[in-house]
This record gives sequence, structure tokens and C-alpha cells, in this order.
Amino acid sequence: MRYVFAINFKSYETAYNNVALDIAKTANKLRSKYNSVRIILAVPSVMISKLYNIYDDIFLQHLDPLEFGAYTGYLSSESLKYLEVKGSLVNHSEHKIVYRDIEKIVKKIKETGKESLVCADTSGEAAGLAYLDPTMIAVEPPELIGSGIPVSRAKPEIITDSVNAVKKIKDIPVLAGAGITIPDDAVKAIKLGSSGVLIASAIMKAKDPNKVIMDFVEAMDGI
Repeated sequence: MRYVFAINFKSYETAYNNVALDIAKTANKLRSKYNSVRIILAVPSVMISKLYNIYDDIFLQHLDPLEFGAYTGYLSSESLKYLEVKGSLVNHSEHKIVYRDIEKIVKKIKETGKESLVCADTSGEAAGLAYLDPTMIAVEPPELIGSGIPVSRAKPEIITDSVNAVKKIKDIPVLAGAGITIPDDAVKAIKLGSSGVLIASAIMKAKDPNKVIMDFVEAMDGI
């Protein structure tokens, strides 16, 4: 595996209907054909059991820094050891948490032997998160998320600065996100030093999500 192609299902309608199942099937097919690109699906927790039966590189979208107990409506980080997932997103810009809670969650994820993909808004935040030694870091300027304006074009320095800042602390893969819309956006992000991309609306709101996924993976595999 050289690059990571992470798809955040968010809570779009397509995250819950048959489109989600089709995406998982497409990811499973592409994995055997393009082994240089790792496809990660970050899905709503209620969809884990349906999707894991089709494709096993599944991540949660969020965990709470809580042990087991009376916490209605939360997803305890302790529960990760019982869930059929490879890991979890942490600190996405749509679900920000404070640094000490990120630290607790990343530590718990490590204890379960699973992976963390921790999100940062800026290169400075990415550098700070590197000290926690997560599996991966994704840098996403929040103002570009869902905008259709790719970070690799609008703010390429955020990618290069984040990669350089993180590498000074720890050798952790850095993904680029926010506004990634077409395959060339991902290719540019990788050429700027990223290890892949985190993408959402370009897939989940597409007329033909499976074709979009195939186009991205083929382009990334060809780098």
C-alpha cells in the first residue's frame, strides 16, 4: 500500500441506503485490483454490521472519551474492542473535541490494537497531534469542506506545511482533505507530499459514486 483513499460517509442519505452497500462492494472489488491504494470507509456506527459483511476496512466516524457506563447517546471508546472495525476517525471538524480528549481516545484505540485517523484544521494543529502518535493525520481546512474548491489548489501550502511539520516530530502519514472533487485533486495532493486523501461529498453526493471511486483509485494507482 502506497496511498490511502479514505471515504467519510458522514450522515448523507446515501450513507444508509443501498448506495452505501454498493460503495462497499466497489471497494472490495478494487482492493484486489489496485493493491497500491488502501480504501477506508468511515461509516455511521449503525451501518457497521451491514457493511462489514461486504468490506472489512471500516472505520467509525467518531468516538467519545468515555469508559462503559451511564452515557446515553455516546459511543464509548471502550466499545471499540467489541466492534468489527479497523479504527476510527477522531476530531473531524464537524465533531471537534479538545486535545486532552483526543489523547484519551488515541490511547484507547492503541490499546485495542486498532487505528486512528485524527483530523486537524491547520498545520499547527497537525503538528500538535503528531505528539500523540496516531496512525494517520488528515488536514482539512474547514472553510473548504464541501466547497468543491480543493485544498490542493486553494491552499497547497497547508498540505506541504502539515507534512513537513508532522515529519519533524514523527513519521506519520498525512492525508489531505476538504474540497477534493476530481481525481486530479488527489493526484496534486499526493505530489505535494500527502499520503492520500480524505473525501466525502464528492462520493456520497455523486450521481454515480462507484464510477467516481474507480476514477480516483485508478488515478492514484497511476502516480
